[in-house]
Amino acid sequence: MRLKFSAVTLVVMLAAWPFPSSSAPSGWPASLTIGTASPGGVYLVYGQALAPMLTEALGIPVSAQATQGPDQNILLLESGGAPVGFVTMGVALQGWNGTSEWTHGKQMRSMRALFPMFDTPFQFVVLKNSAIHSLANLADKRIGAGPQGGTGGTYAPLIFKALQLPVVLRNGAWALMGSQLRSQQLDAILGAAGVPFPSFTELDTTETVDFIALGDNEIGTLRKAMPELGASVVPAGTYPSLKADYKTIGLYNFGVASKDLPDDLVYSIVKAFYANHDRMVQASPSARESVVENLKRNEWLPYHPGAVRYYREIGVDIPAALAAAQ
Repeated sequence: MRLKFSAVTLVVMLAAWPFPSSSAPSGWPASLTIGTASPGGVYLVYGQALAPMLTEALGIPVSAQATQGPDQNILLLESGGAPVGFVTMGVALQGWNGTSEWTHGKQMRSMRALFPMFDTPFQFVVLKNSAIHSLANLADKRIGAGPQGGTGGTYAPLIFKALQLPVVLRNGAWALMGSQLRSQQLDAILGAAGVPFPSFTELDTTETVDFIALGDNEIGTLRKAMPELGASVVPAGTYPSLKADYKTIGLYNFGVASKDLPDDLVYSIVKAFYANHDRMVQASPSARESVVENLKRNEWLPYHPGAVRYYREIGVDIPAALAAAQ
């Protein structure tokens, strides 16, 4: 079938990419690092599943590096510390244009798209026995937003500003956010991750939680303020406490790589990624969405020439504006 789609603090890593080993094809690095996110989130689980599959397929060691999330992954990609990484498309757009505070005004144009991953719905969670029943009730409350360099940490200030809600934002690893909610050091968590979100799954097995719904007006306000946000739904039953579909806003995730990686290496990465789809789904249910059809969720980030070669080989026509080597 032929498809056509239209259009924080950085942990400084001083080491450049390793020199090719004698067993690696000419021009390939001796190993690869994938930038993921903090423990308790989907990115790290996803990366830890993908890394050994790529190791098998490529014949070079591939490892998943825990990071603060998309912001840091882009910075690591720019510096050469991790030439492959995971990003949400909203954070990637900030980096590409140099528009967010974490970019310090620098346009980060080294990343190229590889493959679609999954949707990241924003999920507002509180303990069942709290007095919080609406987003308006979050005013002046302590909100955990995950690592500062993650999607939640990046977007939480923008979300609450758009909703005109004064809150106290706190950052940290996702596992820490759950324990702080239990101990009432936090009043709520704004989670931004694929579903099921491991931290929320674990939290929901020990506590009864509520998912604070967004009204249509609130969703409209947020999408007007940040057009890159899309409509998202967390299906009923994703967590024990979620009895009905949860309508919210979200961002899509993509795997990206440095434009400087060899084309044949990137071709092999993308080919191995799709060849191992069933294994990925077993390791991370979010990978059910990691299919070619979701390439349409990227409307602006150029694809790496090695990825374009793979897609054309299987009959997928990448828009010319996204296929041109840059």
